[in-house]
Amino acid sequence: MDIAEVSRRTGVPASTLRYYEEKGLIASIGRRGLRRLFDPAVLERLALIALGRAGGFALDEISSMLTPDGLTKMDRRRLDAKADELDRSIQRLTATREALRHAARCPAARPMECPTFRRAVRLAGAGRFEVTPIGPFKAEAVPATRRKRKTGQVSLE
Repeated sequence: MDIAEVSRRTGVPASTLRYYEEKGLIASIGRRGLRRLFDPAVLERLALIALGRAGGFALDEISSMLTPDGLTKMDRRRLDAKADELDRSIQRLTATREALRHAARCPAARPMECPTFRRAVRLAGAGRFEVTPIGPFKAEAVPATRRKRKTGQVSLE
């Protein structure tokens, strides 16, 4: 397949394919005129690269997992560690999504008048938002007078 066909089939721009070849991630098998030619197996290799990029791996990390002969040498511990990192990101993003949804639907006059949303803001400001789950949000305003103090933390009960 020539570079245009690979680009069309994968959605990866030709410029990116040339960059990947320069970085050693893929290899052309020859040329037809000025166009690079690739073995059809490059499609699977590009899919692996796309998966790695989607998972947050840097190109250098992906490169270290691929051999020039088209095989892979993936460190399973490294893959597991990246999966754990993704779990933490998902938890943080889920909590952020729920905080934003709560703020959008809360009947409080302004989001910052909502104790539940203010708690999310405080946790984020303290760098603890991803570590301390803020629990399920309820789309109801909770008057500030109903908050109770327990061991130095604000409870939303």
